[in-house]
Amino acid sequence: MAETPKRRLLDRMGAAPTFVAAGCRLTGDVETEGPLLLCGAIRGDGRVGGALSLTAQAQWEGEVHAATAVIAGRFTGRLVVEGKLEIGASAVIHADIVAHAVAIARGAVVDGDMTVTGGQPVVHFDEKRRHTHGR
Repeated sequence: MAETPKRRLLDRMGAAPTFVAAGCRLTGDVETEGPLLLCGAIRGDGRVGGALSLTAQAQWEGEVHAATAVIAGRFTGRLVVEGKLEIGASAVIHADIVAHAVAIARGAVVDGDMTVTGGQPVVHFDEKRRHTHGR
């Protein structure tokens, strides 16, 4: 039997993601074995054993290592992703990036060195989803 498509962000992330709410500001290093959903702000280094997701309002400043990542917010520092990195149109990234595969939406701002370890070219795409504020 085929697996049901996972359309919701939390469905794709797994059963128990670490959640940093909007308006929450953390200073210090963050380590989690599973996925992390960031809606607030973090200043410090991080190790994320699962998927890292930064919403459009999120900010992270530091060196972060993650299994996979979807970045729609602001990131400053160094980002190392073992698997796929997806950069949304609303993203503003000032960082050196190392990832196995990279997809960048048109409109994203990416400033820094980028190393793609998987041997495939960076994929550029148009984001089809509209982001509404307040929902």
